[in-house]
Amino acid sequence: MQQGYDGNVPATAPLFAALGDPVRLAMLARLCTGGPLSTMVLGQGIEVSRQAITKHLQVLEDAGLVSSDRVGRDRLWQMRPQQLVAAREYLDRMSAQWDTRLERLRKFVEEEFD
Repeated sequence: MQQGYDGNVPATAPLFAALGDPVRLAMLARLCTGGPLSTMVLGQGIEVSRQAITKHLQVLEDAGLVSSDRVGRDRLWQMRPQQLVAAREYLDRMSAQWDTRLERLRKFVEEEFD
């Protein structure tokens, strides 16, 4: 196993993949400020088909970032902030690992050139 490898990488990969698309990120931002919202409202102003909007929302749902409830012929989507908390915790752990590595490098360089 590679040093510094975090066993949560496979679990967080779909989350970061879902966040990496501008359309999905825009829809998630809308849900953060105005949710729960219908599929139609989430797709307003986004230059993709309704079918593409539905696929993007499915990716977000598969990553655990949103959930939905059927209301009549449409779905209401809402944000699931727990996954963003998990992403933040993962990034904080990665940041701490890099801080540790950079500190070791700084000490090494200072010892070599002092």
